[in-house]
Amino acid sequence: MCPVDNQRYPPRPDPDALLAQVQAQERHASRGKLRVYFGASAGVGKTYAMLTAARQLQADGHDVVVGVVESHGRNETASLVNGLEVLPQKEISYRGKAITEFDIDAALARQPALILIDELAHTNAPDSRHPKRWQDVEELLDAGIDVFTTVNVQHLESLNDVVGGITGIRIGETLPDTVFDEANEVVLVDITADELLMRLKAGKVYQAQQAERAARNFFRKGNLIALRELALRRTADRVEDDVQAYRIEKSISAVWKTDSTLLACVGPRMGGEHVIRSTARLASQLNANWHAIYVETPQLQHLPSAHRERILKILKLAQDNGATTAILTGNDIALAIVDYAQSHNFSNIIVGRGHPAWPWRTGYLKRIAAYAPDMDLIEIGHANPEEPPVLERSNEAARHTEGRKLSSSKHRPARQWSYFWAAAASLVTALAAMPLSLYLDLANIVMFFLLTVVLVAVRLGRGPAVAATFVGIIAFDFFFVPPRFSFAVSDLQYLVTFAIMLAVSLITGHLTADLRYQARVASHRESRSRALYEFARELSGALQTEQIFESTRTFIQRTFRAQATLLLPDEAGHLQPPPLAPGEESTASPVSALEHLYKLDMGIAQWAFDHAISAGIGTDTLPGGSFFYLPLVAPMRTRGLLAIQPENRHWMLIPEQRRQLDTFATLAAIALERVHYIEIAQGALIRMESERLRNSLLSALSHDLRTPLTSLVGLSDSLARSAPLAPPQRELAVALRDEALRMNNLVSNLLDMAHIQSGEVKLNLQWQPFEEVVGSALRACRSQLIQHHMQTRLAHDLPLVRFDAVLIERVLCNLLENASKYTPPDSCFIIAAEVKARFLEVTVSDNGPGLPRGMEEAIFEKFTRGERESAKPGVGLGLAICRAIVEAHGGTIHAETASTGGASFIFTLPLGTPPDMPKMDESAVNLVNEGDTPDDAALSRPAEL
Repeated sequence: MCPVDNQRYPPRPDPDALLAQVQAQERHASRGKLRVYFGASAGVGKTYAMLTAARQLQADGHDVVVGVVESHGRNETASLVNGLEVLPQKEISYRGKAITEFDIDAALARQPALILIDELAHTNAPDSRHPKRWQDVEELLDAGIDVFTTVNVQHLESLNDVVGGITGIRIGETLPDTVFDEANEVVLVDITADELLMRLKAGKVYQAQQAERAARNFFRKGNLIALRELALRRTADRVEDDVQAYRIEKSISAVWKTDSTLLACVGPRMGGEHVIRSTARLASQLNANWHAIYVETPQLQHLPSAHRERILKILKLAQDNGATTAILTGNDIALAIVDYAQSHNFSNIIVGRGHPAWPWRTGYLKRIAAYAPDMDLIEIGHANPEEPPVLERSNEAARHTEGRKLSSSKHRPARQWSYFWAAAASLVTALAAMPLSLYLDLANIVMFFLLTVVLVAVRLGRGPAVAATFVGIIAFDFFFVPPRFSFAVSDLQYLVTFAIMLAVSLITGHLTADLRYQARVASHRESRSRALYEFARELSGALQTEQIFESTRTFIQRTFRAQATLLLPDEAGHLQPPPLAPGEESTASPVSALEHLYKLDMGIAQWAFDHAISAGIGTDTLPGGSFFYLPLVAPMRTRGLLAIQPENRHWMLIPEQRRQLDTFATLAAIALERVHYIEIAQGALIRMESERLRNSLLSALSHDLRTPLTSLVGLSDSLARSAPLAPPQRELAVALRDEALRMNNLVSNLLDMAHIQSGEVKLNLQWQPFEEVVGSALRACRSQLIQHHMQTRLAHDLPLVRFDAVLIERVLCNLLENASKYTPPDSCFIIAAEVKARFLEVTVSDNGPGLPRGMEEAIFEKFTRGERESAKPGVGLGLAICRAIVEAHGGTIHAETASTGGASFIFTLPLGTPPDMPKMDESAVNLVNEGDTPDDAALSRPAEL
C-alpha cells in the first residue's frame, strides 16, 4: 500500500461532526458572547482589566453598562467606573438587613450590548430569582446580551477540593466547570506571586486589617505559586479544547504539536505490558495525558483465546494506570494508528521494539512514519533482552485459560468442516460446469470458480476461501484443461491462466473476507447502539421502581448474556434483596435466600455501594468472585447496585463492553433518581393540599367560633359583676368566664396558625428595647403566673433590636403559659436575655419536671403535646406558633432539658445595626436641665417593667 499524502488529499470531513457544528452555530447565533477574565486569586487585576477593555469598547461606540463591579476599596479600580453607565442595584431585605444585589430585571429592560458582571461565582441573597450569579449571566446571554465577568481559579467546582487541600481553606462559592468551558473567550490575567504580595502590602488588594489577616492565611507565597500553576494549566486545557474545535471546524488532519499527549500501541506479541508501564512512567514525568490502543485486523480475529485475553489484560493495565483505552478495527494497523493519532492531535506514538528476526517489523514502523511524517515515533525496548516478558497469571486464571482451550477445541471440528465444505463447493462447481463446457469457452468456465470462491469467502471466511481457490484450480485443470482428466498441461499458456486465476481468487477472497469482517463489526456496533436506544426508551416511560428493576435485569441479560439482578437500598442505606419469584421462597431470611439463589456476596455488594466503586471480577477489588458489582451512581447519590454474573469472564475486560455496561448503569441510576423525585414531588403535593385544607378548615372554624365566644365572655363577665349573687352562683359565673377566655385563646391560636401558614402575617419591624416587650408579656400573663415565682435576668447593656413587638410578646406569653401548665405551683420561672455573637439570645426556663425524653424537637410540631393523654387544656399549637414567629424574624428556637432539672426554651433574634440616635440641640438640652418641660422627670426616669 502506498503512503497517503494527507496534505495533498485531505480526508473527507465527518458529516456528523459538521452537522453538530452547524447546529451549535445556530444555537449560539442569537446568544450573547461571554468573556471571562480568569486569574489565580484576588488582586491580580481581573476587574481592572475588564473595566479597561470596557472603556475601550465604549470609546469605539459600543453600548456598555456596569451591572456589578466590586472594587473592594481599590481607588484605581473604582476610578475606571467613572464615565460608564452604572445599573442601579436591587435592595433585598434579609434577616433584618438591607442587602444590595444585581437587578437582572433592570438589565433585561435596559438591554445593553455589553454588561459587566463581576465575581461570577457569587451567591445571591435569598428571594433572588436565581441562587447563583452565573445563572443570572446565563439568562442575560440567552437574551442576546454580551457579558464580561471575572473568575478566580479556586471558584471552579472541579478544583475546589484541590485548592482546599493546598490552602487549608474551603471555598464555599463555586460554579460548574461547564460555564467556564462554554465561555466564548477566556482572558488570563496573571502576575507573579512576589508582585501580588507587594500589591497586598501596599493596600491595593485589601484594606490594612484585612490584608494583614490574608497574608497570614490565604496569601502565603507557596499558596499563590500553586494557585498560579493551577490557573495556567486550566487555561492551557481550555486553549487545547479551542485548538481541537478549530481543527475540526477547518478539517485539519495534520498534527499540531501543542500538547505532549502520548499514544501507546500494543499488539498480540509479548512485551505489551512493558510498553504500557514505560508509557505510564513517561506520562507521569511529563504530566501528560495518554491513550492506549489495540488494532484488531481480520487476521487477528483468529488468534487463540489466551492471546486475546492477554491483550485485554494489557488494556486493563493501561486503564488502571490512568490511560484512555480503545480497540480499533481495520485492515492496515499503521493507517488505523495514524488516523486515531490525527483525530486526537497526538504528536507522540509509542510502540514496542520487535525481535531482530522479524523483518516485517521495520516495514510496519516505516509505514507509520510514511503516513505521518510530522509525528514523533518512540520505540520501547524489551524489559529483558534475553527473555521476552510474559504476563503473570494466577493459578485460577491459568485454569480458566485451560478451560477455554478445551472449550475451543470442541469447536475445532466445526472449523475443519468449513474447509471440507469449501473444497466440496469447488468440486460441485466443476461437476456442474462440465455439461456447459461444450457451449462455453474456458475463460467463462473460470468465472464459475471465481464466483464460488467469493461465495465461500462470504459464508465461511478467508481460510476456506483459500482452500476453495486451490481445489478449484486443481479441478479446473483436471476436468477442463486439455488433455482432460489429467493434470498434464498441453499449452504453457494455461500456467499463466492458473497463476492469474490463483491471484484473482486470493485477492477476491481476501477482500470479501475483509468486507465480511467489517460488516460483522458494524453489526456489533449497531446492536450496541440499538440496545442503548431501546433501553433508554424503555426507562423513559418507567414510573415505578419495579418497572426499572425488571427492565434493567431483562436488557442486561439479553444484551450481555449474563445473569443480573438489581439491589436497592432502604432508608438507612442498606441494600435490600429483590423480590424472589414464586417457587424461590425459602424458610431462611430473604438475604440468605438471595445469596443461595444468585451466589451473591452481600458484604462485597454493600462495600461497593457504600464506596461507589465497582468490585468483583474484572476489577482490583476481590476479583476472585463470580459476580461483578457495579454501583448505580446518579447525579445526587448512589441509587442502587447492579450484580452481574457473565457467562465468559473475559468480556468484562473489553473496553467497549465495559463502557456500554457503564452507560446502562448510568441510565438505570438516572431513572431511579427520577422516580425517587417523582415520589417526593407527589408526596409534597399531597402534604401541601392537606395543609391547605387544614388551614382553610382552621380559619373557617376560628372565624365562626370567635363571635359566639366573644359574646359568651362578655355575658359571663356582666353576670359576675351584676347584682349581688350568692357565693355558689358567683363562683359559677367566674368559672364560666375563665373557661370562655380559655376557649377564646384556643381559637385565637388556631386562627393565628392558619394566618401564619398562609403567609398572611406581615411583620411590623421596629427598632425598640427588648425590656419593654418583656414587661408587657409579664403583665399579660399575670393571671397564669399568680401561683409561680418570676425572675428576670436581662443584661444591662442590651441594644435596640428590630422586631414586631406584638408577635414577640405572643412568643413570650406562649412560653410562659406552657411553663405554667406543666410545672407544679410555687415553681420559679426565669426570663434571661444576653447578646451572643450577632444575635440576641432569650431564654425562658423553669425548674419543673423537664421535657419528655426524645421530644425536644417534636414538641414544636403542630398539634403535638408534651403528654399524650392529659387533662391540661390546649391543642398543641402554642410552641408551633412560637417557632413560626421566631423563624419569620430570621431567628431560631429550640428546647432542652437543663442540667439542674426543668425545661429551657431558647430563641434568638438577629441584632443588625441600630440607627443612630438623633442628637438634641443646645436649646433642648437647656430646657431639660432647667426643668421647663412638664415631662422632665419622665425623661430622666428609667422605664419600669
